[in-house]
Amino acid sequence: MSTDVITLAKNLINRESVTPIDAGCQKFMMELLGRQGFAHEIMDFEDTQNFWSVRKGKAEGPVFVFAGHTDVVPAGNLEDWHTPPFEATEIDGYLHGRGAADMKGSLAAMLAATDKFVADYPDHQGSIAYLITSDEEGPFVNGTVRVVEELMKRQQPIDYCIVGEPSSTERLGDVIKNGRRGSLTGFLKVLGTQGHVAYPHLADNAIHKSYQALSALTQEHWDHGNDFFPPTSFQIAIEKAGTATNVIPGEKYVEFNFRYSTESTADGLKQRVVDILDKHELDYELNWKLNGEPFLTPEAGLLTAAKKAIKETCNIDAQALTSGGTSDGRFIAKTGAEVVEIGPVNKTIHQINECVNIDDLRKLVDVYYSVLKQLLAK
Repeated sequence: MSTDVITLAKNLINRESVTPIDAGCQKFMMELLGRQGFAHEIMDFEDTQNFWSVRKGKAEGPVFVFAGHTDVVPAGNLEDWHTPPFEATEIDGYLHGRGAADMKGSLAAMLAATDKFVADYPDHQGSIAYLITSDEEGPFVNGTVRVVEELMKRQQPIDYCIVGEPSSTERLGDVIKNGRRGSLTGFLKVLGTQGHVAYPHLADNAIHKSYQALSALTQEHWDHGNDFFPPTSFQIAIEKAGTATNVIPGEKYVEFNFRYSTESTADGLKQRVVDILDKHELDYELNWKLNGEPFLTPEAGLLTAAKKAIKETCNIDAQALTSGGTSDGRFIAKTGAEVVEIGPVNKTIHQINECVNIDDLRKLVDVYYSVLKQLLAK
């Protein structure tokens, strides 16, 4: 089985692994890792495939984890693609296909880097582990979060973790994600009384009632952020109300989201929302979903090693940022691990004609290898 990163990436891209389908990607990865001395544990939950694999070194040391996902978003209209999305194709130095950048290219680079490192340092210290799921692009309820819960029950330590999300913006290695904002979603139903528009005195318009409170929420200053996180953001994502032009609506549905810094807490934000709604004397129902808490990896072992690896390989100084959406890193950080995200340029992720620079994948192998060498080589 070839461990050339491009060959590995093509093998993974060619598998139609739309969430939560894995399409044999994990079996392929485990076969390769098994040849390198990894012991596997399949940890499937409901419709989601996951695995946890570990290679123990000859001496005590840290546990280093590569984490990622084999699932991809749907391809969309196939006629809009230049090439079939699940047939990896090389064009002008780029590898095209769904998942090329997010994140099958990174998985291939992890495998290739691990193979090279184990060959060079078979008696490395500590352990190398893989935590792979098929449920990152979907509801993320039976994937990494469940595996981490099980590992924490066992008191399985994780010291360092690289998540292969496409973190780069303009060129490989220009950005490392060393944390993420928290994500909290609110589901609000404002209650009024339905009636005929010609008889407003007999009704109570839920849309009208909601205006001042929603305006106050959008204008609230939630926090100032800090040196690592921007200020907390509140955004209304969905509004629904009304049934006909001659009917005063008795309900209005609003869905909103906080992306919050470490200066705020989920419980604190919830209470402040309730206080604003109550101040405007609304009759309402409110439910919440905590999608993830904020986390931050400081300038220490893993982040320092990652920056050095990128400088050596790409000759640029990586910038550590916490911007963007959420990732499975938020679940792994709960173990106390240092977590960073390092991956390809993200310009085409989730788009038609997703692609990744072939030279970047080869360099990514060297970046991952360098980090392993710095942290685990004897």
